[in-house]
Amino acid sequence: MSRRADERTVAELLATFGPAVSTRSPARLRPDGRVTRLNQRAAPRRGFARPGHGWSPVAAPLQVYQAGTHVLGGLFPLLAASPLPAVGARMGYDVHSGGAFYLHPVEFVLRGVCTNPNMVLFGEPGRGKSSTVVAFLLRMMLTGVRTLISGDVKGEYTPLLTALGVTPIMLGRGSAARLNALDLGPLAARWDTWSVARQREELDGVLGRWVQLLVALAEAQGYRPTVTDEAALSAVLRQLVGVSDGYTNLKPITIPDVHWMLSDPNEQLWRSLRFAGLREFLDHLRSITDALANLISGPLAGLFDAPTNFAVDWDAPIQSLDLSRLRTRGDQAVAVALTCLGSWSSLATDLQEDGDLRIVVRDEIWRQLRLGLRAVQAVDSELRLSRAERKIQVLVSHKPGDFLSVGATGSQEVAIARDLLALCSIRVLLGQSTRVGGELADVLALSEKEQEATTGWANDRQGRALWKIENQAGLRIQTVLSRIERQIFDTNAQLTRNPHPLSSNELAATP
Repeated sequence: MSRRADERTVAELLATFGPAVSTRSPARLRPDGRVTRLNQRAAPRRGFARPGHGWSPVAAPLQVYQAGTHVLGGLFPLLAASPLPAVGARMGYDVHSGGAFYLHPVEFVLRGVCTNPNMVLFGEPGRGKSSTVVAFLLRMMLTGVRTLISGDVKGEYTPLLTALGVTPIMLGRGSAARLNALDLGPLAARWDTWSVARQREELDGVLGRWVQLLVALAEAQGYRPTVTDEAALSAVLRQLVGVSDGYTNLKPITIPDVHWMLSDPNEQLWRSLRFAGLREFLDHLRSITDALANLISGPLAGLFDAPTNFAVDWDAPIQSLDLSRLRTRGDQAVAVALTCLGSWSSLATDLQEDGDLRIVVRDEIWRQLRLGLRAVQAVDSELRLSRAERKIQVLVSHKPGDFLSVGATGSQEVAIARDLLALCSIRVLLGQSTRVGGELADVLALSEKEQEATTGWANDRQGRALWKIENQAGLRIQTVLSRIERQIFDTNAQLTRNPHPLSSNELAATP
């Protein structure tokens, strides 16, 4: 086939960028006047013929040309680079391009890479979920971003706090710490500096959140609160806090205070709610009253129904609420604790300064979602407000089925829980079994190659994950930890550490 007159060969195209760059090493004079070569050859012309050292099938050196990447991309289409900006926490490297991989969810939103800064991580135990999260938290601290662990169920983040000189807040067996679920937090400290309009606005938001918390806790006891129940709770909270006093002074309240007023209301309360009499009020609200009583006398007695007796240093780079000592009280107790902590931590971080970013980690999120519709709605609200509240919500779970098993098939809980994944633009998919890989592909619309990456490649080494950011193609990322980080993040330490080593005599007697 003859070539057209206006067509140019590759050699002619390369010639337009100038002559070939010489591949000869530069030379310099030695003190004795002899010429010595720089960059002495460290390998034979065709490389070392053994695994891992490469082998060149053609004689070297080759001709070298210089050109822009937009031109070389046409000549060598297999060249690739990460489409994400190099800003934030350096997590590891992209195994496809070999380039470093950086993560900063807020910057991704500002640069139009994704629509929200929330993250969700899926992976089987031992695949590196916790180490990936902790590496992200630690490296984001270098950019001034603080972190709140809203309920460390297994105590996996405590070693990081200890290494940073921060004392975690432990709740449960053997700990004297108490956290009031209705604590005013920083609201009380700033109350006197606000105008009446600002006071009304802030208090309405706090009271609304408290009502949703109490309704969710009642629903966790098996009772579905009504609209009248919510109105009664709102009225009780306003009376207890002191709203009727003209916003002059806020009174600290606890869950027992709410239970007491529901059990023995004053006439003003039941008349303001349009009840015909005291007996009708008590009969109608008996279920919600008994549900709150279970929180006072149940497995969580004394933990969230007493005044807060510790101070939180919000200027610290990280704070954690360790719930590992609550596991002996059952899954429901842990789930209720996560719900209380979620509401409290949201209030505590709401009043952060402008430009102050904060990461909120919600580990074992499936426990909270299974409490019922109100608990699912609470998480949904937090994810939707993350941009406005300058927060990066990080959800950690094992598989998508955890989100879809929060209620009966086709229920409102399942519908909202499924939408939670759409509110997380950054999805980190660590190693999974084939069955879960198919589930991931269905829920997140993965391609066949992406599904194979989660069930095959990601299982070959800890820390490997397919990162799906918005609607972009998945990136194969290997998280890299330093030696010190591996020691801090070792979640298998409990499996290898022997708290009661055998003595030499006992070892000799062991068959």
